[in-house]
Amino acid sequence: MIPARYAATRFPGKLMQILGDKPVIRHTYDATVATGLFDEVVVVTDSEIIYTEIVNAGGNAVMSKYEHESGSDRIAEAANEMEVDIIVNVQGDEPFVKKEPLEKLLQQFNDASVQVASLMQELKSQKEIEDSNYVKVAVDKNMNSLFFSRSVIPYHRDATISPVYYEHIGVYAFRKEALLNFTSWPISPLEASEKIECLRYLENGIPLRMVVVDYMGVEIDTPEDLEKAAKLLK
Repeated sequence: MIPARYAATRFPGKLMQILGDKPVIRHTYDATVATGLFDEVVVVTDSEIIYTEIVNAGGNAVMSKYEHESGSDRIAEAANEMEVDIIVNVQGDEPFVKKEPLEKLLQQFNDASVQVASLMQELKSQKEIEDSNYVKVAVDKNMNSLFFSRSVIPYHRDATISPVYYEHIGVYAFRKEALLNFTSWPISPLEASEKIECLRYLENGIPLRMVVVDYMGVEIDTPEDLEKAAKLLK
């Protein structure tokens, strides 16, 4: 499921910005369908513009009935009436999504203890590490998330140690019950402070199983990201 909100705070209308020969949301939808991993791919949106774009291109889209604070809340509304076991949330601003990372993500659910899983990639540019638009994640030895932050984590205090920095990629997978539980919880304090929705899981005692993947391309959060994406597409 692809949550697609039109009025993004940092870059309004970003999903309908043209990237190459079609809007960003179409790239994301087409790339997700092309993986061949899913019984159904659905864009869940609050926008008639996005809905029309997907449906006119022969895709599958539904309109949200209610206002939502997060993408997870948005897809939970649509998933509530569906007979599904595992739901994958591919953010609408992920135009370069690929099959292999999503396949690795789904494999995590072979472990019955995993309720939520997500992706991350190594950050090597100091500029990106320090950029608050890049959400960083710290994990334990079992690859379960310890914390997500827009700040630099871990803090590099000891010059003799070279920490690894991971960027959280906005692709999630959930057991249906975990997703519905998420929507029943109020917005948590850390989530409200950082504006990172998966902190709600951590604050309710549920870690995310993180999967390291190779470079996933560019998430479209800013006009500069759109420029980077256009170069990558070429």
